[in-house]
Amino acid sequence: MPVAPDVSARRLALFLAGSGVMHFAVPKFYDQLIPAQLPGSARAWTLGSGVVEIATGAVVAHPGTRRLGALGAALLFVGVFPANIKAVVDANRGPAPAALKIGTIARLPLQWPMITWALKVRRQS
Repeated sequence: MPVAPDVSARRLALFLAGSGVMHFAVPKFYDQLIPAQLPGSARAWTLGSGVVEIATGAVVAHPGTRRLGALGAALLFVGVFPANIKAVVDANRGPAPAALKIGTIARLPLQWPMITWALKVRRQS
């Protein structure tokens, strides 16, 4: 059964906000995903990206800004893809639990459905 456009948008907003909050709840997890080539500290990028995710969720949540917010969400999902690739490389570089190795690889194809979800919310707004 298809999800109503408004319900899908609210779910996307909650997903983004929840993900952003996790950057503050467990920042060490996200710090290790930050590519070393970026200027500044990994923690600053972790917290900054958490703020961006929360703000994007808020923009998606409001019907008047939802179209712009959903486009921002799609771009955000594209933007974090390099961090997901880095996680795969790092997990497979040394001794890591098999579950971690599998988990990092499994995340990669999940970016596409998240991008298409955000674009669908944008189209339906």
